[in-house]
Amino acid sequence: MVLQQISLEVLQGDAADYRVYALASPHLVNAGAGNTATLETVKGCRVLAAHGKGLSLAMAASTPFGSASVGFVGESDGYTLLKRDGQLGEPFTRAADGNVALCGELDFSGDEPLVLALGFGRDTAEAAFRARSSLMEGYPAAEAAYLAGWQAWQDTLVPLDRANKPEHGSDPYRVSTAVLRTHEAKAFAGGLIASLSIPWGFSKGDGDLGGYHLVWPRDLVESATALLAVGAHAEACRVLSYLQATQEADGHWPQNMWLDGTPYWNGIQMDETAFPILLVDQALSEGAVAEADLPRFWPMVRAAARYILLNGPATGQDRWEEDGGYSPFTLAVEIAALAVAADIAGKLGHATEAATLLETADLWNEAIERWTYAADTELSRAAKVPGYYVRISPSNGPDTERPVGGAIDIRNVPEAQMRHIASTIVSPDALALVRFGLRAAGDPRIRATVAVIDRLLKVELPQGPLWYRYNGDGYGEKADGAPYDGTGVGRAWPLMAGERAHYELARGDVAEARRLLETLENSANESGFLPEQCWDSDDIPERDLFKGKPAGSAMPLVWAHGEHVKLLRSLRDGRVFDTPATVARRYADAATMPTSDLAVWRPNSPIKALLRGRRLRLDLEAPARLHWSTDAWATTTDTDTHPAGFDLHAALLDVSALPVGGRVVFTVFWTAEGRWEGVDFGVEVVRDGIL
Repeated sequence: MVLQQISLEVLQGDAADYRVYALASPHLVNAGAGNTATLETVKGCRVLAAHGKGLSLAMAASTPFGSASVGFVGESDGYTLLKRDGQLGEPFTRAADGNVALCGELDFSGDEPLVLALGFGRDTAEAAFRARSSLMEGYPAAEAAYLAGWQAWQDTLVPLDRANKPEHGSDPYRVSTAVLRTHEAKAFAGGLIASLSIPWGFSKGDGDLGGYHLVWPRDLVESATALLAVGAHAEACRVLSYLQATQEADGHWPQNMWLDGTPYWNGIQMDETAFPILLVDQALSEGAVAEADLPRFWPMVRAAARYILLNGPATGQDRWEEDGGYSPFTLAVEIAALAVAADIAGKLGHATEAATLLETADLWNEAIERWTYAADTELSRAAKVPGYYVRISPSNGPDTERPVGGAIDIRNVPEAQMRHIASTIVSPDALALVRFGLRAAGDPRIRATVAVIDRLLKVELPQGPLWYRYNGDGYGEKADGAPYDGTGVGRAWPLMAGERAHYELARGDVAEARRLLETLENSANESGFLPEQCWDSDDIPERDLFKGKPAGSAMPLVWAHGEHVKLLRSLRDGRVFDTPATVARRYADAATMPTSDLAVWRPNSPIKALLRGRRLRLDLEAPARLHWSTDAWATTTDTDTHPAGFDLHAALLDVSALPVGGRVVFTVFWTAEGRWEGVDFGVEVVRDGIL
């Protein structure tokens, strides 16, 4: 049910001089086309109705509609008729299978405010019943019950201080918690969509049905950890159940999906498989689940961890859904998730699997700088720093050990502007290495990266500093303010102010973190909604674009509201709320950080090079015997695989004594099938030491 109470205040003339109409454009089929509208009489009451895909809507008013009609948008709908003729004229009673609208004249002749009702049901009779019964119960009773429900829920939440304490108007904390809760689907418990909005929706048609009213597993977990931060444990546990029910058979989650779990886009983002593991750990640390509950969640954690082992560390898409390769953000989430999964496995007595997870986490953590840190470049010299973490580097380039010199293609820009060397593109994404416990906030490489980020991506707006996603970004309005249509100019993100505030808190600058909290809150619109992006150029009033105010992308962005309440909780606690303690203990202190002497070869990721001094681990999905040689088959060794957990079989080849330029060659005999692979593989030692 939706009820709207409306009063008419006449500023000039008499009420009789004005005619007011209600207009509704139903999208019951999740699209404009394919809806049917009817004008009907139910129990003697004139009702405007719509139907589509087994769902009906009925619009009624507390005073009978005057003239009323239904029609096709742009042709015979009420708005078109009123604009053309000044009246609805002879009513149209049915508009079938199209983009339709309902229109009814409202009667403000009485002294009381008018109430408009939208009811929903399986058919017109049910929808009309809900609308009419709500009108009879009255708006005050509905409003009182509605407010009481919200106040009762919010009174159970953790009391958190906020930067802006309003005497009047919206309370940022209450708005953020309400945004989080209202984006959970009633029919799919635990399913939180990314936003009820559609970015630049005024320019979109049925060719783009997704909008943000889909579930992104990353956004879902970011929202669920925010629910944990405010003490909404039951809601967060519903998310865990939802994740269990929507996990794919191989352990991953779709890039995004309809609420029933049906994939919408089909990209693979490795952080979206890792985040649910972190949510289990966070729920455990907050007491939302007990250690006794871990056996229930272990199958989900195990399947997700196995998928990461078999398909990471490179991702098909980064968190911005654009490029594949080695992303500092994705690496941080993956490695943290493996370490957390190892801890859970250990608690449950799965020692072999715990060891495999930690071995891999240590290996990938040690390689972060080889994969994503650029040194002595034009950017580093301009910022007067030794180097910095890049936004993303290719995993399939010619130099697999130092991929930051390879090429990447930026999306959302004209084709001629796409190709860049990885070392020329930076992003605040690198701060995730601190947030998820892999690097200390004071690490010189992190501090140097922050200097480059601020040089290239920071913008001062009326509310304070915001940051761009990365240099060269094209996701935003065009230069003239026209809506993004596949290309544009990247705009400033309030979310980034929250992420930067968490970094400042991690390095001990509480005052700066609080200042950025205020910047984040002041980036909201008049209702307190945080946008995806803020306009960063001169005002364009005719496009409703004003510097520092929300741009035309998504609003509210649920993820941003989640970041807001997590920042409030982090400031209260004096530490970053969602840093996994077990990860920070293992990796954040450079003096005690474990290193690895492994390189890993998998059939779907057959490395061709390794550093001198490393052993080679081969991960296979069936038992096998490795027939291998380090002297071009002059002598050979056979090594059988051993169970490594996760239904994997590993063999360890000690090739650590091979010199630079040395080469190990091997082939595989599948023991269960009694057959040879029939192909020789090779890995070459390319350089000394660990960078």
